[in-house]
Amino acid sequence: MDLDGIKGILRTFAEVEARGVSPLYEHLALQAAADDDVAGLLAAARDGEVRATLLMATAHRLVQADPIHPLSRYYPSLGGFDGVDSDTWPLFRSFLLERAEKARALISSRYTQTNEVRRAALLYPGVARAAREAGGKVSLLEVGCSAGLLLGLDRFGYRYQCDGGDQLTAGPAKAAVGLHCALDLAPGAVVPKLPKKLAVLDRAGLDRAPVDLSDEDELAWLEACVWADQPDRIRLLRTAAAEQARHRPRLITGDGADDLASAASTLEGPLVVITSHALAYFPAEKRAEFVATLAELAAARPVWWVSEEFYGAGLETVLPGRSDLAGSDGLATLGVVRWEDGKPEAHALARTAPHGQRMTWLPL
Repeated sequence: MDLDGIKGILRTFAEVEARGVSPLYEHLALQAAADDDVAGLLAAARDGEVRATLLMATAHRLVQADPIHPLSRYYPSLGGFDGVDSDTWPLFRSFLLERAEKARALISSRYTQTNEVRRAALLYPGVARAAREAGGKVSLLEVGCSAGLLLGLDRFGYRYQCDGGDQLTAGPAKAAVGLHCALDLAPGAVVPKLPKKLAVLDRAGLDRAPVDLSDEDELAWLEACVWADQPDRIRLLRTAAAEQARHRPRLITGDGADDLASAASTLEGPLVVITSHALAYFPAEKRAEFVATLAELAAARPVWWVSEEFYGAGLETVLPGRSDLAGSDGLATLGVVRWEDGKPEAHALARTAPHGQRMTWLPL
């Protein structure tokens, strides 16, 4: 990708994804989009991996390794308290360019691997629906699992704050990981019924580069992929990682489309395949192959796909023509798909905020 293309990616990230969510990353990405030297670092990324989040994660990882550098005062994840000011960009720029070789080494060898634990609160209603339709225990397969933290979603506690002050609760009462999510209702929608627990038979994750949380460097990279001015997300990540150490799932190295059938064959019973902001990283032809493989699997066993993705990367393949789900509002869509006689039956359940903080339930 040429430099102008890289700059466009940085600018779009700042104006669409980071604006109103991360003042630090919005500022840094906008400045980087106008700086040939900093933007040019992303030229070291592998094909298809030129992402603003990869540059931000690389910088975050390098600041982690040098926590007394003055730049750290802008990183709440490292104890910093300063907001963006006139010194932020000059410090960031000089810090990164002084470590350009280290930055290029990370950019050329790493993927952006977020394991946003709060997305479990978005997925839970979808998995619960699939389990209810299955009528018993289900096996979970997460595609694009990173460290596989979402595979523990049946062990988390959930509190959904509804309009009017009401709350829905689900999950174990004494869960080590507790998640909060705001739940609004779209016109015509009714509050979903959520089970207190899910019966999971088995679980596994599939990823091109699974993260081994017993490796301190791998855990540090996963933390670096969390936006630096959102330290609560990092604390939650650490709590979930500690819980996972007691119940390690099987993580399979492989391609999310090519190796899907093989990974599925390791699990017994009705199968629930989960994706959460993973398919946007697939080329269009791989997304089509992924869905086609799900249909093939469903010809031999009960299969559900619980998709928490942007509409164009997820449900559009099996639920086309829903322009109401394809807005530029930065929201994804939670959906559940099953196959009957080779044909997909897809339902859009909710619009979802990208980091699991809010969902709007849709009329069914």
